[in-house]
Amino acid sequence: MRYAQGGGFSPQEQQRRERVRLQAAEMFARNEKNAQIARTLRVTERSVERWRRAWRDGGTAALASKGPVSLPKLSPQQFARLETELERGPLAHGFADQRWTLMRIKTLIGRLFHVGYTVPGVWLLLRRNGWSCQRPARRATERDEAAIEVWKKEVWPQVKDPRRPKVPGSASKTKQVKG
Repeated sequence: MRYAQGGGFSPQEQQRRERVRLQAAEMFARNEKNAQIARTLRVTERSVERWRRAWRDGGTAALASKGPVSLPKLSPQQFARLETELERGPLAHGFADQRWTLMRIKTLIGRLFHVGYTVPGVWLLLRRNGWSCQRPARRATERDEAAIEVWKKEVWPQVKDPRRPKVPGSASKTKQVKG
């Protein structure tokens, strides 16, 4: 199962979700309705139905966490070293410019640790460890901020289309005033 934000649950989030499922098991034992359990635990009824089926088939043990889907390929010490190397910059690792891309980080991981990652896997690794995506703004080196501000304040208001028509009109297209 994939999750839109963060590529899966952290160990803390897995434990929290397990506690919610175990609370649901207690409610199943009291024969509470799925809708009430869903409202109380702030989950979907579909999840409660799935949990109830698992509980019926295997008891409370069936609702216990199965652990992480996969173990991380890099240890915490290796990731700390990777962060140190990322701070040194791409030029220090033979890349042509000062931009880290996921492909470059993937290559660096392969060089340093002899571990294979996919490009999406690198993104998930970074996200799980608190990194975020930053895209550089592409701007010309000749860009003159002062001239741009003057243009915005003086020229643009004269050039842009007015928001409303200059003549009064009707809000309705079906009824027109003859005059």
